Amino acid sequence: MSNLLLFNKPFNVLCQFTDEPEFKAQRQTLADYLDQPGFYAAGRLDRDSEGLLLLTDDGLLQQQITHPKTKQPKTYLVQVEGTLTAQAINQLSAGVKLKDGMTRPAKVRQVSEPGWLWTRNPPVRERKNIPTSWLELIITEGKNRQVRRMTAAVGFPTLRLIRTQIGKWKLGSLKPGASSLLKDQCI
Repeated sequence: MSNLLLFNKPFNVLCQFTDEPEFKAQRQTLADYLDQPGFYAAGRLDRDSEGLLLLTDDGLLQQQITHPKTKQPKTYLVQVEGTLTAQAINQLSAGVKLKDGMTRPAKVRQVSEPGWLWTRNPPVRERKNIPTSWLELIITEGKNRQVRRMTAAVGFPTLRLIRTQIGKWKLGSLKPGASSLLKDQCI
């Protein structure tokens, strides 16, 4: 039986249970929020990103979730600096050339800031003369810091990044730092 833990990773939390000794007292890890022996992250989420992280106690399920061949779609809510253009959305949709190659095409749509979204601590920096835009971005690969690099490549740096879904699993109403255990899970 495979158990899966859905966790809403807060901003500034490392996606691991331990930290290097020199940073131990300075940075939060998953151990500050979860007491689930035998569970391991199925994928990563950068320290400065928020949202859905899957953890499992089954190595096979972990591999199925993370292996590039399964192409599990990952959905992100992204706040970018500037007023998003149709050209940028088209570029993101077609795939973006990064230093490590082209990204696969993404599903992209501009959205309004969702009413359900929690306040980030610390808040995103705001500039009075520079507006921000929100988009939903769905990718099927996981290059290092891919979403941030994609939006920057089309001229709209990411200010805030929240993963809301991986495959069939959704963040739902989980608050930052909260988790939900699902039993008997498979791809």
